Amino acid sequence: MAFQVTGDRQTEEAVLGALALDEAQRLLERFTALVRKSGSRDERTAAKYIAGRLRAWGVPHTLHEPELFLSVPKAASLEVRSPAPRSIRAKTPSFSASTGRKTVRGRVAYVATGYAEDTGTLFDSQVNAGREEIEGKVVLTEGFAMPKKVADLTRLGAKALIFMNPGEAIHEGICTTIWGAPDLDSAGRQPTLPVVAINRPDGLALRAQVDAGPVEVAIKTKLDEGWMPCPVLVAEIPGTDDPERFVLVHGHIDSWHQGIGDNATGDATLLELARVFWQHRQQLKRTVRIAWWPGHSTGRYAGSTWYADMFAEDLDERCVAQVNIDSPGCRWATEYTGPLCKAAIRDAVGQDAAGERPHQAGDYSFNNIGITSFYMLLSTMPEALRKEKGYYAVGGCGANIQWHTEDDTMELVDRKILMKDLRVYVASLLRVLNAPVHPFDFRLLADEFGRTLDAYQQQAGAAFDLGPAGRALEGLKGDLDAFYRQAEELQHRPVGDPDALRACAVIRTLARVLVPLNFTRDGRFRHDPAVPIPPLPDLAPAAVLARHPAGSHEARVIHTSLVRGLNRVVAGLRQAGAVVEGPARGRTPSR
Repeated sequence: MAFQVTGDRQTEEAVLGALALDEAQRLLERFTALVRKSGSRDERTAAKYIAGRLRAWGVPHTLHEPELFLSVPKAASLEVRSPAPRSIRAKTPSFSASTGRKTVRGRVAYVATGYAEDTGTLFDSQVNAGREEIEGKVVLTEGFAMPKKVADLTRLGAKALIFMNPGEAIHEGICTTIWGAPDLDSAGRQPTLPVVAINRPDGLALRAQVDAGPVEVAIKTKLDEGWMPCPVLVAEIPGTDDPERFVLVHGHIDSWHQGIGDNATGDATLLELARVFWQHRQQLKRTVRIAWWPGHSTGRYAGSTWYADMFAEDLDERCVAQVNIDSPGCRWATEYTGPLCKAAIRDAVGQDAAGERPHQAGDYSFNNIGITSFYMLLSTMPEALRKEKGYYAVGGCGANIQWHTEDDTMELVDRKILMKDLRVYVASLLRVLNAPVHPFDFRLLADEFGRTLDAYQQQAGAAFDLGPAGRALEGLKGDLDAFYRQAEELQHRPVGDPDALRACAVIRTLARVLVPLNFTRDGRFRHDPAVPIPPLPDLAPAAVLARHPAGSHEARVIHTSLVRGLNRVVAGLRQAGAVVEGPARGRTPSR
């Protein structure tokens, strides 16, 4: 999908010209004195600060008070008991099992899983060891304690886990695959092992000991886990022509330590957007809703998930798109990687951008509802500069390795880059808020589906036929071509024109069908695990089918999964085709 409109340049220039960093700077300075862990007094102080600024400007807002399921790390220790006793500094991630007063002891087994090469592989798991190497052992391995790797090692029978972080620092993190609060389907996935992280020098020294002979260690972890009250702050600036439809713009307010690059800069960006959009509210055709989430770091996106659950009907019926703002304005982050909005980025800051598939991360808690999304980590350090500095891959702070550490402080902020990022957000948002027809082209997604099907078919070979999906997709492409030819004729109509409203309803309904098909397995109004999700995930097993002998139990299980997945994909593509056909035959979609 991509923006197909250039926007009202006069309105854009007026709003862009009103941007300033005074309020952003004041927020950043205030947040340097806070440690905004979810459920804490400092997090609530941060939310009240933002609410106070909104109140001073007259911006309508609501402070919700949900209880979120959190896991807050308190302490961790790693003791080598033999052959040479010593202590190793360690941290434990959120949702590690807490040992309490007890100690978990065991022999260490080193299992190579490697470090991530980039943010695209940060959440992957490369566990190639067998159960006989892992069962009953304390596993030492590389990387961050990411959910999939923790889950894979747990399934193989590990007793406890030690992660060697890639640098001198030990990074905070979260290791559960459960997205938001657990329910009856997901509660069983809560981690059951104590997990600790150590830095690379200590990890290499421990590995050398393991290579030389048996090593016994003792691990203790302490975490506060439970349901805790947290602030969810939501501002709403109504549009003039189609106020019932809104764009949700959001980011997390909680942090590890000061958390200036992740995500105080995002909080400041949201506050400045609220200020300038309120100032220019007469130029907004649709409503903009701005939210600050708690529970991102210690609840696996608990705040945004709570909102998706509690306001599901409102989001389903009225939300045009969601925009995640995380870690903007960080030093050296001069390259743009946000998907979808290349034209807006070029017009706002005069730079080209590279698109990429959004990760199953951030606060993308709305995929299962089927809401079009763009941006997560907007600006980042150029890859050549990252390699020149010897930086390893991290999940925020514009690729600065102070991410999730005590060193994520004011020195990471670059005011010029923060202003550039603000300009990108403003231009992109205005083009969604004010376009007569929602500027999302699902023909591009259909082309992506075609490439995905071709790749899966090539990998599956003769073992499985994806032809029915291909034929359904070709039918959808023809319907989309006809629809968008009609929609292009409406781009000069006013927002609120009946024909334009019908076209917008078609585009929103297409998103409700096709976004879950491409990004989820668990269905609408659920939440998939926090692990990588491949394109058209129902058909992804086709990539591994040919690795198993025909007729084997494994091949039959995969084949069964593909049959069911193919049924879902074909039905979804046909449903999308019916949605697009409707307007041409005089039918109006419900959304």
